[in-house]
Amino acid sequence: MTLSRLALWALVAAGLPFAALAQEENPTVVVPPPSGGVYKAAVQRFYDGGGAGESATSLRSGIGEALEFSDLFSVLDANAFLASDVSARLDGSAPVVCADWGQIGADTLVEGEIARRGERVAVEFRAWDVARCQKVGRKRYEGPSSDLPRIAKRIADDVVGAFTGTRGVAATEIAFASNRSGNVEIFAMDADGSDVRQATHNKSINNFPAWSPDGNTIVYTSYREGKRPALVVLTRGTQSPGRIFRSLVPGSQHFRGVFDPTGSKLAVVVSADGNSEIYLVSRDGKTSRRLTTDRSLEVSPTFSPDGRQLAFVSDRAGAPQVYLMDVDGGNVRRLTYQGGYNTSPAWSPDGRWIAYESRVGGQFDIWLIDPEGTTNVPLVENPRNDVSAAWSPDSRKVAFSSDRRGRSDIYAIGVGGGKERQLTRDGRSNSAPAWGPFPRELR
Repeated sequence: MTLSRLALWALVAAGLPFAALAQEENPTVVVPPPSGGVYKAAVQRFYDGGGAGESATSLRSGIGEALEFSDLFSVLDANAFLASDVSARLDGSAPVVCADWGQIGADTLVEGEIARRGERVAVEFRAWDVARCQKVGRKRYEGPSSDLPRIAKRIADDVVGAFTGTRGVAATEIAFASNRSGNVEIFAMDADGSDVRQATHNKSINNFPAWSPDGNTIVYTSYREGKRPALVVLTRGTQSPGRIFRSLVPGSQHFRGVFDPTGSKLAVVVSADGNSEIYLVSRDGKTSRRLTTDRSLEVSPTFSPDGRQLAFVSDRAGAPQVYLMDVDGGNVRRLTYQGGYNTSPAWSPDGRWIAYESRVGGQFDIWLIDPEGTTNVPLVENPRNDVSAAWSPDSRKVAFSSDRRGRSDIYAIGVGGGKERQLTRDGRSNSAPAWGPFPRELR
């Protein structure tokens, strides 16, 4: 069962080596969706005056795949085009005949051109609202030729933003834990599961990655020192991870950390004398505040988008349930009452939902509950375990880990009923997804 059936519409690698150079002709126009709920896109092969056409073909394919990844667009077959399959020069005299595109059912036309200078390329595109025959977006990206796949995703995300008011997430990243290298290390991949790269190499156990709001840092739990859990950060473009919060509750173990929306503080799970509590700690570790004082286990903190509240898990009622509290530790109240074992909450970036895992009939499923506790519905139900929900930055998708094929893999599903996709296929265990923020230069 998905939300659609319930009619509820609701890395660490170096920095990206290309840049958005010019943004123009981008009116704030949100195009109403068609009756079927999915926009139909016609994507031309971009004009490529200095190449043999392979780049233009692969770029078009990449744009189309990224548009369909949004679950908001379907891409029309180029064989159905009435107009040319190849874009004209954007600043040339050839007009766009919107009627030609409207007749084949296109809601948008994506056209563009590629310019070359040595080993670098500049890609400029223009998107049209066909029904109004109006330009809704134009931007230019530049970088080495090897970055064309990433540029294609950026273009698709821009088109999604032009039509819906919120950009797409094909160009975002997901961090996760995997034992594919023989040890449990942190990896990162593009949101569609492509371009997987290893972020840690300490040959220990590393788990629970979490992104900073600017996307430059990942904090994770590592057993690399003395086989005791501690928090480590890895910053984009650096090679040396560093342990943090060494002096926080001396002698304790630090099991998990998550950044607040400002990136200046972290909520940290600290265990001492067999009991786990949640602390709020400044990023430099100089100040800390204990938020929970109950004698029960308190784990899995997640911040509300405004940073004023935390959802967390406590077994103070006898079994794990999701609770809310203010960021100062006050006003604690229980959120989940349905189900006897609920854990791992994740607050959506738009603030509307808290995803969590609930044990139902012997296995775990992903459920959604609103912060007031009035609506509580399943998002993913499967005979095997679906756990560790992580929201995309546009709040339209949830990544999760599932053992439905006998091993843990990362999947993604649209909250509004979009396609469920398997993102990892390595053959090893892949778990604990953390969906990164929008790329910095596009916010």
